[in-house]
Amino acid sequence: MMESILILGFLAGMRHATEADHVAAVASLSAQSRSRGQVLRLGLLWGVGHTVTLFVVGFFVMTLNAMVPDHFSHGLEFAVGVMLVLLGGDLIVRLIRERIHFHIHGHGEGTRHFHAHSHAGEKTHKAANHKHPHGSGLSVRSLVVGMVHGLAGSAALIVIALQTVPSVPMGLAYIGVFGVGSILGMGLLSTVISVPMQAAARSMTWLYNGIKGALGGLTVFIGVTIIVHQGGALGLF
Repeated sequence: MMESILILGFLAGMRHATEADHVAAVASLSAQSRSRGQVLRLGLLWGVGHTVTLFVVGFFVMTLNAMVPDHFSHGLEFAVGVMLVLLGGDLIVRLIRERIHFHIHGHGEGTRHFHAHSHAGEKTHKAANHKHPHGSGLSVRSLVVGMVHGLAGSAALIVIALQTVPSVPMGLAYIGVFGVGSILGMGLLSTVISVPMQAAARSMTWLYNGIKGALGGLTVFIGVTIIVHQGGALGLF
């Protein structure tokens, strides 16, 4: 019985990672990455943030034997919709503003890689502007987005856990394997997402930007759909 529940949790986590709003969020973040390794890291960090939130919420809900009110749950899902609109809109704005093109880029230590480079605000091309840091801002954003998704999706997960597990430790174990499944699922999915992006980047700048624009538009569309649906449930529309 215990093994069956944990296997179910793992498979549910893998499936959970492929939900449309999750894919849209990670695809939007991945479109701003500079390498396939960074895309994988973004997907894994989304899963980690998602799991951390589930653990915290799940622990308190199950130990207090409480349930998340429907109105509060709808409000969190509404917030996810707003977040997706902001992510997709940000991607579209960056696409227009940054004027991305691609070239082989070298660092002082001799490292060379295929690089996406912005010429925002430039009137003439300056080679010196190719020098740049490789920061971790996207990684932090991906972690936060995963945490927000975990908070919004926690109600349904807790309901399942409370109905199928005999104890709080078993419930937390269920959430744990669910989280591992979602981390692995999103890691694999983000890698798959990066393949056409990387292939397009190596072909034509306009094709890469076209894919980015489509991802941004799709992310906004999914976000608006969630806002309308959850807003109706909240009586806002």
